[in-house]
Amino acid sequence: MSEEVEVEVVCPSCSPKIEVPHDLLKSGQNVIVRCQECGTVHPATIERAKDVTVKVIVSKGQDSLSCINKMTTEDIVEVDDEIIVDDEEGDEVYPIIVTAIDTIQKRVNAANAADITTIWGRAIDEVIVKISVHQGKRTEALQKRVNGGYQFTIGQTDTVGGLDFEITKIRKRDGTFLSGRGGTVEAKYIKRIFADEVKRKGWAEGRTAWSMRGRGRSW
Repeated sequence: MSEEVEVEVVCPSCSPKIEVPHDLLKSGQNVIVRCQECGTVHPATIERAKDVTVKVIVSKGQDSLSCINKMTTEDIVEVDDEIIVDDEEGDEVYPIIVTAIDTIQKRVNAANAADITTIWGRAIDEVIVKISVHQGKRTEALQKRVNGGYQFTIGQTDTVGGLDFEITKIRKRDGTFLSGRGGTVEAKYIKRIFADEVKRKGWAEGRTAWSMRGRGRSW
């Protein structure tokens, strides 16, 4: 016995405006379906998804790349979605977070791929996280390049450019702060990390004024 195929279409009896699950009884030109909600058997028109190409602007650090991504008329894109951009022209693949969506009429928070003129996104395969490390009365600005899924945890000790620090607070890209010990945020969602310097035993004494220079160091 063949497995039943499920489709979503409107039901003339119980849901004439909103698509609901149906069992496909007969395919081909004259489609027959049975509503899973009320059991009504009726003919239906099933729209087939069509391929569309959408322009995507990908931001990677200080650079921006223009790509062409294949999607379908069934795809809905929303701001903050994580999508994979497969640029066939450039033979590159970029995982991104959608930051803005443009249609012919205006900029929107969500749209069907067929209505989108441009998707704007931030690459999350590799990101640069800014870190402010407090050293007594001064603060040193550092940067760490990591995978977008790399996790930073409040209370965690880390190292950049030979400087050890303990994370005390994280500002996320949505403007909120995380400060509870043990709280974790993935790098792709971080705006800035705040931390306190952790001095290694017997290391601070040997640190010279020259070695304290180099604000904005990274590894």
